[in-house]
Amino acid sequence: MAYTTNGNLAMQPKKKPEQQPVYRETKKIVVKKNPLPTREKLLWLFTIVVLVVVAGTIIFRYAQIYNTNLEIKQLKNEYNAVNLDIKEMQKQVESLSDPDRITAIAKSQGMISSMDSEITVDPDKGGASAAATGSR
Repeated sequence: MAYTTNGNLAMQPKKKPEQQPVYRETKKIVVKKNPLPTREKLLWLFTIVVLVVVAGTIIFRYAQIYNTNLEIKQLKNEYNAVNLDIKEMQKQVESLSDPDRITAIAKSQGMISSMDSEITVDPDKGGASAAATGSR
């Protein structure tokens, strides 16, 4: 606070009686925006609906593609499993069709070997006759 001098004495300035602040009236201009016209609202609504339909279609197609890929994977797995079964069965066929094994089973069941009999052909008669010359 500043002091005023009045001769050689410093004195505080006298306070003025409390003044009430002065308010000034001001006018503020408020600009209201006009709402969108109905046609423009419908245009926006139609655009949003079209975008939602297109997005839904794209998502649906991606879901179908995903399902198709999943089915392809499952079929490949089944195909590989069936191929393994086929290879195992081919090994079994090879082991079961071994000539030594077949002759051993045939002898154990009492069958006659075709090596034990002789076939002779008589050129004068024009026919063939089989003569068994082996033992059982």
